[in-house]
Amino acid sequence: MKWKNALKDYELYLKIERGLSQNSINNYSFDVKKLIHYLDSNNITVSPTVISKETIQQFIYTIAKTVNARSQSRIISGLKGFFNYLVFEDYRETNPLDTIDSPKIGRKLPDTLSETEINELIAAIDLSKPQGERNRAILEVLYGCGLRVSELTNLKISDLFFDEGFIKVTGKGDKQRFVPIIPATQKFINIYRNDIRNHQPVVKEYNDTLFLNRRGKQLTRAMIFTIIKDLAIKINLKKSISPHTFRHSFATHLLENGADLRAIQLMLGHESITTTEIYMHVDNSHLKDVMQSFHPRK
Repeated sequence: MKWKNALKDYELYLKIERGLSQNSINNYSFDVKKLIHYLDSNNITVSPTVISKETIQQFIYTIAKTVNARSQSRIISGLKGFFNYLVFEDYRETNPLDTIDSPKIGRKLPDTLSETEINELIAAIDLSKPQGERNRAILEVLYGCGLRVSELTNLKISDLFFDEGFIKVTGKGDKQRFVPIIPATQKFINIYRNDIRNHQPVVKEYNDTLFLNRRGKQLTRAMIFTIIKDLAIKINLKKSISPHTFRHSFATHLLENGADLRAIQLMLGHESITTTEIYMHVDNSHLKDVMQSFHPRK
């Protein structure tokens, strides 16, 4: 079996059987491609069905010189998934990475913004320009609904159910969920739609896409990053932030104000509560209040 064929089959498996998004599939494939590049660069001719633990270990030793522990751990995890697939399909009897441990890494806590910092970023938007109202609505949705950047750029007008107080969000693996949206966020979306979007030319295939660029097409992820980075510079914010920072802040502020962890999990679209639990480590100050309020022997 050739690497190219094995990788193609694996990508189909991830898409059809696992239901992963193209972005996730690309990430998994990238880890395997790193191994293939290493083999080619070192003139090592071996198929994925017989490659040994020793060869893969040498590859890991090599990449450890150029990437940090977190990236190294991710690559090992990605390769384990690939070889698990080969075992599952009976191309191999064992996974050569079963006895290869990932490097120990500390749990990275997400960066967050204070409510004041979020207000300052939004206040720095130049509303005299047409894209100003759009950018304000974008930040209000990122923070007000806790969306991933891809969920934001893919948001449709037909996904807005304002009368019911929800928006329909398409997340990882095309899984859909309904997220509550407060009246204030609805207001800024409506201002953008009525005052800006309704008066600009729209490319036909993006008629239902909510947030558009000046050419009437869907905004890219990179554009959202740029908008936020420029605003951070404008207010002289020293933190390194991204669209995901607003999602982290959304979850952290809800938790600090007494929201239930399970409710936050549903709103964020996390499959496992373990993923959501990382927010418990951001600020534990509210836990004392919870104990005082709800413990039967208080």
